[in-house]
Amino acid sequence: MTEQPEVPALRDPVMVAAFEGWNDAGEAASGAVAHLREVWDAQPAGEFDPEDYHDFQVSRPTVSIGEEGRRKITWPTTRLYWARPPGASRDVILVAGIEPSMRWRQYTRELLGHADRLRVGTLVTLGALLADVPHTRPIPVTSTSDDEDLMRRLALEPSRYEGPTGIVGVVQEAAGTLGLPCLSLWAAVPHYVGQSPSPKATLALLHRVEEMLEVAIPLGELPEDARAWETGVDQLAEEDAEIADYVRQLEEAKDTADLPEATGEAIAREFERYLRRRGDDEPPGKAGPGRLP
Repeated sequence: MTEQPEVPALRDPVMVAAFEGWNDAGEAASGAVAHLREVWDAQPAGEFDPEDYHDFQVSRPTVSIGEEGRRKITWPTTRLYWARPPGASRDVILVAGIEPSMRWRQYTRELLGHADRLRVGTLVTLGALLADVPHTRPIPVTSTSDDEDLMRRLALEPSRYEGPTGIVGVVQEAAGTLGLPCLSLWAAVPHYVGQSPSPKATLALLHRVEEMLEVAIPLGELPEDARAWETGVDQLAEEDAEIADYVRQLEEAKDTADLPEATGEAIAREFERYLRRRGDDEPPGKAGPGRLP
């Protein structure tokens, strides 16, 4: 590893990681980590040497003009940041990464080496995929884990997916082998409007992270951006009868499938979120359904 910045002693940190590329439909996952980095004023905790993992003809560096008028090259790589969210009982390591072009196993070992260096207790990966879901309904977020303790504590299901995988799947498998508890949150982005950005999907992921960390995440203009995005898609659908009909079919299928979801547990989650935003929630650290132990 390259020389890393000094990081203060952290409180039982949880690592939240997202990777641009194949795992990041609508840039929803990377957008969530970028938002957390901004609102929590996250500080550098380390970075990878991009020469080891990236084909720069695929992930090109960018050039910018600095305050002194000098040109600066920024290389595509994976960067880590530490944050101490106000009101949280534990600190957070944010990983803003790009799916590597090569040496995935070495990349994964380096990432988990950082987790060990920073004494991470739980790894949360964020992802987003294109799916047959309507843009007019809440964005579904699937939570899965192969860790038996996390599945029991958080009422999670193991992933049943089989097929090609991205760096998220590789990292999860390696973390489990090392005994690092790991779970994954995936937002479903409507496939007919999968271009970036997708603020409604980013917002859905942040709500789920908020529930698990038991801390209110400042959302800024993101809810307004999500509403504007939905309104824009509404207008596009109105101009195309075929798309409008397809959206109605998706709405009917979604509403039928979600009828059992109007349960006491779902209502309780929404009420807890409301209380957190008012600052009247129970003291942090009390584990319960949907929260990290």
